[in-house]
Amino acid sequence: MANTLLMPKATAVWLVDNTALSFEQIAQFCGLHPLEVKAIADGESAQGIKGMDPIMTGQLTRDEIARAEKDPNQRLKLSDPKVRVPESKRKGPRYTPLSKRQDRPNAILWLVRNHPELKDAQISRLVGTTKSTIEQIRERKHWNSANLQPMDPVTLGLASQIDLDMEVNRASRGREQAQPVGDTLLPAALTERLVPTPEKPKDEDAELDANAVFAKLSALKSKNTDNDDE
Repeated sequence: MANTLLMPKATAVWLVDNTALSFEQIAQFCGLHPLEVKAIADGESAQGIKGMDPIMTGQLTRDEIARAEKDPNQRLKLSDPKVRVPESKRKGPRYTPLSKRQDRPNAILWLVRNHPELKDAQISRLVGTTKSTIEQIRERKHWNSANLQPMDPVTLGLASQIDLDMEVNRASRGREQAQPVGDTLLPAALTERLVPTPEKPKDEDAELDANAVFAKLSALKSKNTDNDDE
C-alpha cells in the first residue's frame, strides 16, 4: 500500500499555524501549490477547516519538523506507518449509483442487441449487474420486459466509451467479421477502374484538310458565276 498523507489541506493548516516551515516546504509535503499555502496563511483559503496534527497521526515527527525548520532547502519526509492496511480489491460487479440503477436494464438490453458477442461476465463488468438479470433480459423473462427500451450505457453514464470499446475488442478477438448485407460501396480500387478515361481533345487544326477547303470554296465561286451569267 502506498504511504500517502491524510487530509493534506487540514495538515497544511496545522503546519502554517504551528511551525516555521516555508510555504514551499509545506506545499511539497502536502501536495499543494505554494500560492495555495500562502492563501491559507493569509486567511483567504481553507476557511473553516480545522488543522490536523500530523504528529498525532504518526505521519510526521517533531525531530523531522525541527530539521526542516533549520534548513529551508530540506524536504519533509513522511513517516512510515506503524500498521499497513492492504488495499482492498474490488470484487463482483461494478457499483452503480441508486439514481442510475433504474436505467441498467435498458443498458443491458442495448448491449445484448448491439453487441451479441459480449459475454455475460463482460456485460456485468460494464454496467454492474448479475448474470441472472442478463439472462432474464436476453430471454425476455424480465418482470419489466414490456417497458424496456435499449439505451446506450455510455449515454446513460453507466460505462465509459473506453471500457465499452475494450470489452468489444476483447470479445471480437478470433471471431470472423460479419460480411456486410445489402448494397454496399465498392472498394476504391475498383471504382477507379470503372471511371472512364477522358478522351484527349482532338486537334482541330490537324483535322482540317486545306485542299478540301479550297475545293469547296472554288465550287461555291463557280456556282455563283453561273448564276450571274443566267
